[in-house]
Amino acid sequence: MNIVDWNALDAATRNALLERPAQTQNVERAQAVARIIAQVGQEGDAALKRLTAQLDGCELDALAVPGEAFDAAEALLDATLKKAIADARTRIETFHRAAAPQPVRVETAPGVLCERVLRPVTRVGLYVPAGTAPLPSTALMLGVPAQLAGCREVVLCTPPRADGSVDPAVLYAARLCGIERVFRLGGAQAVAAMALGTESVPRCDKLFGPGNGWVTEAKQQVSAAPGGPAIDMPAGPSEVLVIADAKADPRFVAADLLSQAEHGPDSQVLLLTDAREQADAVVAEVERQVAQLPRADTARKALSASRVIRVESLAQAAKVSNAYAPEHLILNVSDPRALLTQIDSAGSIFLGAWSPESVGDYCSGTNHVLPTYGHARAWSGVSVASFQKQITVQELSGDGLRGIGACALTLAEAEGLEAHAQAVRLRLAELEATA
Repeated sequence: MNIVDWNALDAATRNALLERPAQTQNVERAQAVARIIAQVGQEGDAALKRLTAQLDGCELDALAVPGEAFDAAEALLDATLKKAIADARTRIETFHRAAAPQPVRVETAPGVLCERVLRPVTRVGLYVPAGTAPLPSTALMLGVPAQLAGCREVVLCTPPRADGSVDPAVLYAARLCGIERVFRLGGAQAVAAMALGTESVPRCDKLFGPGNGWVTEAKQQVSAAPGGPAIDMPAGPSEVLVIADAKADPRFVAADLLSQAEHGPDSQVLLLTDAREQADAVVAEVERQVAQLPRADTARKALSASRVIRVESLAQAAKVSNAYAPEHLILNVSDPRALLTQIDSAGSIFLGAWSPESVGDYCSGTNHVLPTYGHARAWSGVSVASFQKQITVQELSGDGLRGIGACALTLAEAEGLEAHAQAVRLRLAELEATA
């Protein structure tokens, strides 16, 4: 990891320093993804099977995971792992239930009742990555809020293994969330299938889930198409930014950086520190720890696009972090609550030395499907609200319309919308005639 001094850089170099590595490949990737989507749209299941053979090296007779595979998956798993998945699910449900939107009913004027009612998105498609590592935790992060929202149909796609099976932990987590329709599909072709529908895969109203740059690009393309599905957010390769002061343990900081670097070669990790000695210590510790990782090669590729940035103060670190808008932000400083007040943009924040990002990935209760690529400036992570439609309702009595009708007439006439005004005027006249 390269160490740079933020205050020695000009504006252009600073901007370049905060760029995500995958963005340089967007044009070629976009064209390739568009071809995949077109093939799925034209050929359906046949294209999906062909693409799975080409890209995943797996020949499939059927795309859907058979019911008996869920039982077999549960039998294969160690009891300790099953308990960990179940315990994580409980905490995820606890937090998401508490944070879920509630109906609203308020009288804004006498006789004028306004409400907000909640309805689930009818059919949702969940993507659970498994390209470089299976992620049963993602099945929980998507399945639990979908279940709490009351979605009537939940479809899940996850890449198959070489033998055509699906990771048993993913199937077990899916079952715990009441998900029965699982398809052995990965990458852009899985997104295309859920967006367009095929002979086997239902067309979905909204798509959810993280993934690599191909998955993110596919989600953005299908959502932009006429009649295409909504998406949760742009959620691509993982990233973490750590702000550490002189008192932070460099072992913890290095471990947190590597926990995201090992996700994939296109992940990115950044450290901001106001202490020169801390920067040197963390770089040395990263080198020591990465050599011990089973996924060392993957982590090293991610580290090649990562940075250690020296700043003059923690206040400046907060400004740089807000400009980057990280997916994950760790505040490993002496007073993280004070620094939290200066943070405006981040997907999820971890306070203090004892809050590793890993617990958010798995089992603290918050959601790990978060905006990346700087989209945390405007987007939020997945929640129960992501799976719901918030519909407003209004009901007026005659007296209610008498009370606010003049306001509506004035505004409609000011905007030159006579039909709007007439819809109110006719009713007011009728109320006057029958009074």
